[in-house]
This record gives sequence, structure tokens and C-alpha cells, in this order.
Amino acid sequence: MFIDQVKIYVKSGDGGDGCVSFRREKFVPRGGPDGGDGGRGGDVVFEVSPQMATLVDLRYQQHYVVKHGEHGGRKKSFGKHTSDLIIPVPKGTVIRDAETAELVADLTHPGQRVVAVKGGRGGRGNTHFKSATRQAPQMAEPGQKGEERWLQLELKLLADVGLVGLPNAGKSTLISTLSSAHPKIADYPFTTLEPNLGVVTVERSRGKSTQFTVADIPGLISGAHEGKGLGIKFLKHIERTSLLLHLVDVSEPATGDPVDDLEVIREELRLYHHGLSEKPFMVAATKVDIAGEGLKTKALRQDCGKKKIPFFEVSSATGKGMDDMIHSLVSEVEVLRKKSQALDVSPASDKNITENQDNI
Repeated sequence: MFIDQVKIYVKSGDGGDGCVSFRREKFVPRGGPDGGDGGRGGDVVFEVSPQMATLVDLRYQQHYVVKHGEHGGRKKSFGKHTSDLIIPVPKGTVIRDAETAELVADLTHPGQRVVAVKGGRGGRGNTHFKSATRQAPQMAEPGQKGEERWLQLELKLLADVGLVGLPNAGKSTLISTLSSAHPKIADYPFTTLEPNLGVVTVERSRGKSTQFTVADIPGLISGAHEGKGLGIKFLKHIERTSLLLHLVDVSEPATGDPVDDLEVIREELRLYHHGLSEKPFMVAATKVDIAGEGLKTKALRQDCGKKKIPFFEVSSATGKGMDDMIHSLVSEVEVLRKKSQALDVSPASDKNITENQDNI
């Protein structure tokens, strides 16, 4: 089950109380204070796990509470600290405060961590309050309360290439051909009810290979930005992709006009905002093996040519045009990766999260 949005409650551990105690031993009439400090309460920490693909585990456990630190004891016995609670989440998880919508973290790298709520500090025992004028302090600090909050977690898939198009455009068949992903495939609309990720490996010269990830986004229809069809539920997953590949069905049985079909999807991306319509994109005419006389293919090719849009004619069934399209995708993905590295966006984001953890 693909779960991409959950709301959970997290509470860090309270700090343990400091102890008020005095040394009591035979032949030691003036033992003085010996109360120990309380232990620190554990933090609640989110960590990106490569083994997780959805937020389904958090759907069924929505409350996360850390035990409080132990209280201080006699003979300067310090209370035990509570271990941090680590909550694993999939790559691409965005964490926000459920009440204020404030961004807490955007977790995009395996192993990346963020402290969502900090544990309370343990209180000091009465040994800390001894002075020349106060030889027998009857006071100690209570432990600091841990933080608590409701958080909204949202998963946005991370992929190099996003496959978009109308229902039955051939997205699921294409991703199953390109990679080892096995989405459900059938001849009716909305076969794909959840996004699918596939990894494409392309052999290069001198035995080297390049990999890129492809996301199959469920079919869009006119009005998707308003929630029609599967709508906004999955449009958000396209936000993370670097490159879009528009698939347009040009087969003879298809009822729509391919140029209009492409414009429908482009318009939905523009209306959804988030810069989706500004992303680099290519167009692939699918099912060309059953395109009849090819009039639909020709019309789409001419339209893309006028607009200088990279265009491919492919068939997942026969493999026609697949190699050219794959190598073009690889080249463009590599260019976009270099641009991203030059901008140094991701490391800056990680640095900001690390520096601001104490302020969360």
C-alpha cells in the first residue's frame, strides 16, 4: 500500500529531577550535600532509511513518546539519560508542523537526520548549590520538560525522469520495459493507482554504466489540478523530478487528438504551479507499432518541431525508437545533475537543517 501523507504526534523525554540528599556516614558529622543530577530526556529524531518506500508504518503508529530521564540519587548518583527515539522515513519526506505549516525538514539523502523535538535537560542536584554561606542547601532543580508537537509528514518521490500523460498513454508499459519495475498494466483508464519507481541502467563506453530513476505518475486528465481523477494526490510527486517525459498515445484505436492531448497535460502542469511547466521536458509518441497510417504521429511530430521540443517515436512492444530515447534521456539527466551540483543546492539545504536543529 502506497501511503504518502500522515499526521503523527511526537514528544521527547522529560529530564529527570535533581536530588536533595546529604552524606550520612559514621564519623563524618559534616558530610555535606551529595544529591546527583537527573538524566537527560531523549530526542525524537527522523532518519532517512533506504529500506523504506512509503509512510505506511507511520500510518498505524501515530504516537511517539520518549521515556523521561531518571531522577538523580544519593551519593552523587546521576540519573540515566534516555536514548533518542529514531523514526525511519523514506527518502523525499517533507516534515512540517501540523498547526503552523512551518517547514521542519526536507529529507532527501540516505542517512540524513533531523531532530524534530529535543529532550529536556536533567535537573541539578543540591551539590551544585553549596556555597560558603549555604553549607546545607535544601534545594535541587526539577527536570526540564520535553518538547511535543503534531507533525505532518508528506512523501514526494525523488526521480530523475517523470513519466506523465493521459490515462492509457503507455506509461506503465514503458517503465516495465526500461527497468525491472512491474506495475499493473491493463487496457482501461487509471490502471496505475500509485506512483511506481524504476531504475534504468545504460551501458556506456569502456565498461562504464549510468543509472537514472524513472517515476511512473498515474494518468492525468483535464482538471487534475483541481483534484479531478487522481489529480493533486499525485501531481506533487512530479515536483521532485528533474526532467519530464510526456507520453502521447498515437495508436489508431486512440480517440483523442495527440496535439490536444499534449496541450491538456501541459496546461494542467501550468495550473498546478510549483514551476512544473518550467521543467525541461521531452515528448514521446507511444504505440507507434499500431499507429496505422501514422497521421497522428506526423501531426504530433510537426507540432513538436515548430516548438523545438525533443520528440521520439517509440513502441514498448517492439522496442522501436527506445535506444535513441534512452540515450537522449541519459544525456539530459547528466547535464541537469551537473547543473544541480554546480548550484550546490542539496548540501546547503543539509547545512541549514543541521545549523538550525538547536532552534527547532
